[in-house]
Amino acid sequence: MNSGPLCPLHLRQITAPDDVTAELRQALTACWIEVTNAGGAAGFPFPPIDAGQAAPAVDSLVAGLARETSRLVIASIDGDLAGWLNVRRDPFELIAHWGTLHHVQTRTSLRGRGIGAALMHHVREIARDEMGLEQLHLAARGGVGLEDFYGRLGWKEIGRWPGALRLAPGDDRDEVLMMLAPL
Repeated sequence: MNSGPLCPLHLRQITAPDDVTAELRQALTACWIEVTNAGGAAGFPFPPIDAGQAAPAVDSLVAGLARETSRLVIASIDGDLAGWLNVRRDPFELIAHWGTLHHVQTRTSLRGRGIGAALMHHVREIARDEMGLEQLHLAARGGVGLEDFYGRLGWKEIGRWPGALRLAPGDDRDEVLMMLAPL
């Protein structure tokens, strides 16, 4: 675990595709590759990946940004991307009161310094105060300690799909369903 001093962490959100610079797209792509190739459960189940896989996924995520339905929350240190996540909501009124988190990740060299927790606290405020959400949901890969990380932040396991994620023959993992409410 890295425990060195942490320079000031800057958290911000992006709500429109035009607000994502080419430099930020490259940083998001590089982070996603780094996290996935280190075994992180961030959206690509079968490492290794490269920019040929990650860049189109970043482009798709960025294209879907919209103030009401999809926001990118990023953490940076000295102008460099340290971590990020995506929060989404479906505008259909039956379920518009809750949102989902996707692709929660921090640079591997910066883990253990509170960046992930800071992102999670910040997105909670955004979801409650700006998006008007009452609940947040996420699905996490079982067996890698994510339940404990989210649990320390107030998230509750609300179910799991046993063996839903097949990483390799004989390596099936549960998909853990978690919720944070009230916000």
